[in-house]
Amino acid sequence: MSEKQNRAVELKQRTGDGHYNCCQAVACVFAEETGLSEDTLRKIGAGFGLGMGCMEGTCGALCGAQMILGLMKYQGKPIRKDAAEIYNKFVSKCGASICKVIKGDNESKKVLCSCDDCVRNAVEILETEIIL
Repeated sequence: MSEKQNRAVELKQRTGDGHYNCCQAVACVFAEETGLSEDTLRKIGAGFGLGMGCMEGTCGALCGAQMILGLMKYQGKPIRKDAAEIYNKFVSKCGASICKVIKGDNESKKVLCSCDDCVRNAVEILETEIIL
């Protein structure tokens, strides 16, 4: 595991006032690369944790990865191909893109991937296959 992956999981595991949701944990480890402060990225990602707060939406770790993609690669032209690549790689590693499905809060009740692993996978995808 890379230093960024470890740091992202560490941020996700914090409790109390220092807690980071999955989106924030992924985004914040790329503060240096984006030129934004960790505080700014944390604010931007605040509403994307837990499938946008209700488990019904897209996994926060995937949202964080897509936000970093935009910050790193957008130059006035669509980045759909890169966004689709991140999405497809995430689904391949985590089993789905919707928080509720990943967490097993559905008919199957089968957990496909832990939150820590979703965060780790999103950072890995950005590090090794997309950004760096």
